[in-house]
Amino acid sequence: MPKMKTKSSAKKRFKLTGSGKIKRKHAFKSHILTKKSKKRKLRLTHSTLVHESDVNSIKEQLRLK
Repeated sequence: MPKMKTKSSAKKRFKLTGSGKIKRKHAFKSHILTKKSKKRKLRLTHSTLVHESDVNSIKEQLRLK
């Protein structure tokens, strides 16, 4: 049997933290930035954790489950 492949899109978008949680980046930070406030863009810069309701599906895509 061949090995299961991870979803390429998922491995590019998500990283695992040391404690096993899944880290993601914010959307809406790539273009059309002139109308967005400095405060809003600064908040979008920082990464955050994936919501617990989405963790199972992402772990499945990363073949961690």
